[in-house]
Amino acid sequence: MRHRDAWDHRDVDATPTLERGWPGPGTMRIALGCMRMSTDADADDAAAVATIESAAAAGITVFDTAHAYGPGEQGMGHNERLLARALRGCDAHGGARIVTKGGMSRREAGWVPDGRARAILAGCEASLAALDGLDIDVYLLHAPDPRTPWTTSVRALRRLLDEGMVRRVGVSNVNRAQLDQALDIVGVSAIQVALSVVDTRAVRGGLVERCEERDIAFMAHSPLGGVRRARTLARQSTLLAVAAEHGATVHEVALAWLVQLSRTIVPVVGARRPATARSAARAASLVLSAAEQQTLARTFDAARPTAAPHRTAVEGEVIVVMGIPGAGKERIALEYAARGHARLNRDASGGSLRDIAAALDEALGAGCRHAVLDNTYLTRASRSHVIDAARRHGVPVRCIWMDTPLAQAQVNVVLRFLDRIGRLPEPGEIRTLSRFEPGLLSPASHMRTQRELEPPSMDEGFDSVERRAFARASADGGAGVIVAAAAAAGGHVADALRACDPAAPHLVFDWSPDGARAQLDIAASRVTAVVSGAVEASLCAHAPGPPVCWCRPPLPGLPLAFARRHGVDVARCAVIGAAAAHRTLAGALDARYVPVPVAAAS
Repeated sequence: MRHRDAWDHRDVDATPTLERGWPGPGTMRIALGCMRMSTDADADDAAAVATIESAAAAGITVFDTAHAYGPGEQGMGHNERLLARALRGCDAHGGARIVTKGGMSRREAGWVPDGRARAILAGCEASLAALDGLDIDVYLLHAPDPRTPWTTSVRALRRLLDEGMVRRVGVSNVNRAQLDQALDIVGVSAIQVALSVVDTRAVRGGLVERCEERDIAFMAHSPLGGVRRARTLARQSTLLAVAAEHGATVHEVALAWLVQLSRTIVPVVGARRPATARSAARAASLVLSAAEQQTLARTFDAARPTAAPHRTAVEGEVIVVMGIPGAGKERIALEYAARGHARLNRDASGGSLRDIAAALDEALGAGCRHAVLDNTYLTRASRSHVIDAARRHGVPVRCIWMDTPLAQAQVNVVLRFLDRIGRLPEPGEIRTLSRFEPGLLSPASHMRTQRELEPPSMDEGFDSVERRAFARASADGGAGVIVAAAAAAGGHVADALRACDPAAPHLVFDWSPDGARAQLDIAASRVTAVVSGAVEASLCAHAPGPPVCWCRPPLPGLPLAFARRHGVDVARCAVIGAAAAHRTLAGALDARYVPVPVAAAS
């Protein structure tokens, strides 16, 4: 199959299958996004109704809403009720294609994904009630929930289809790997992901391509880059030149570019005024020339990476060592650097991943033929620029994926903190350090990198992909004993302690968000009564909820700081615990786990 760059749309324009799949032939490929009509602080229902009526009069039939779109937690369903009322009021409800979303809750004005099956079912029922008899054409899962297995959430979507509650289903804010997992479970009719002239990651990451292959509508949210970025587009010189040629606005040109970028794309335009809705509708009929599409694609970095096999032009190799922070990439990169590979690392040079790709392009152009890049290339889009640079110079590109478990990577991140500042940081320090010190992340940020990771694949354009498991190098140090306060508080920990080295240093740890040390002190005294080695007690007093520190069990901060202070090798330690979290901690430390029965620990 011939590779086609993003701007080469000649055969797309000619094909009669331009609008196959949802939303179907004859449907205007612009959707009205209704979110801000309900979520903005100055939202006005009368203006919103007028905007929806104007959109319908201009030919827009796809309307995007969500049950979570409302003025805070108490306003759930407001946007759906508003949309239903407006469509009925202008007699446009019969032909309207309503897209709504579930699996999102609102707590204290925040947005919290909830991908549990019962939450998705209840959310769909609530949406049907709010829409007051109007059908849901497509029901989208709002976003993956990191606390719920992705397959569980997608199976809940399939149940909605099986029970006839909705006509079609889809997913939002996903990467290509998540989309592929969903496709193994249910027929996906649409996805909704950010895409605009200022954010082309979905093109470079292969999402648009996958949607074309499977006839899935790509609903591009934030098609002008969001409210703040949309204002800056009015000053963009390339858009201004094309807009002047067509007598259009720069925003209309940006939307038309998306529509012509792929037959699958349906931009979702957020509008709060009738004039904005009418302008969006005009963009659907604005035809840009192939040269204009090419110019815009080059300006906004929207060329599609190619995965077609290529003939190596020169000897050499570019090695991409990828994985989440703390995965162990640096050690591999240094091994190749010692063999003569030029190492390109963002932590050392600063700048962005795009700057690293540009530096690689420059080095290859100057005759370099062996390079290694060890950066956190979480996504296909971020890796695509490196692959493109290597291909331009005919140099093969290999990927080494450090497939390191999250718990092992967390140990490495904590060790970085101990190396750089000599102690465990407080939450405020973590926030400050993460802005200026590469690799020093909060637990929540670190966990997010694993959720965002797209495993590498040959179809990205790599010549080979090697999956490498993490192996921790042996460390110097003696043995120690790490005791959870919950395991010692009941007074039945003596047998477990006697099974360990009584002369070794002992750590007794606990988590108490209110700072109360009573249980910790009782546990420490019981340990002291049995052993002859030093006994140290450490408490995490930080708040519940998403972790903001590295010391809250089962995160490994307290044991690692203890080991550093006492010259202990955590892999030679025993962890005495009474809960699954304690077993998890032992696994992260490669330590021996000694359980105390729950009944005895209580």
